Amino acid sequence: MVLGMTEQALFILASLAKGELHGYGVARDVEELSDGRVRLTAGTLYGALNRLCDEGLVAPAGERLVQGRRRRYYRMTVAGEAAFAAEVERVRRTAVALGGRVPA
Repeated sequence: MVLGMTEQALFILASLAKGELHGYGVARDVEELSDGRVRLTAGTLYGALNRLCDEGLVAPAGERLVQGRRRRYYRMTVAGEAAFAAEVERVRRTAVALGGRVPA
């Protein structure tokens, strides 16, 4: 299981938690979900997707023709779901632990 994953990877997994998406759809969803804090260029996005595929957390889900363009879709694997849940819990525990130290 991958713990302490990058913010980009965490947001990509969060995007794919909704279901299969093509690369551009992932990038748009990540930007929206992060309130614009995380913006994925094509190189960054596909590099991260390739790493997540190599780690077994994401898998290709085929190609489809959408408005005349070929789109490659991705899905989260069972291992990806487990890693995502574990990382969200780790981040939650970290926020709780640190939240008590924020000056009033």
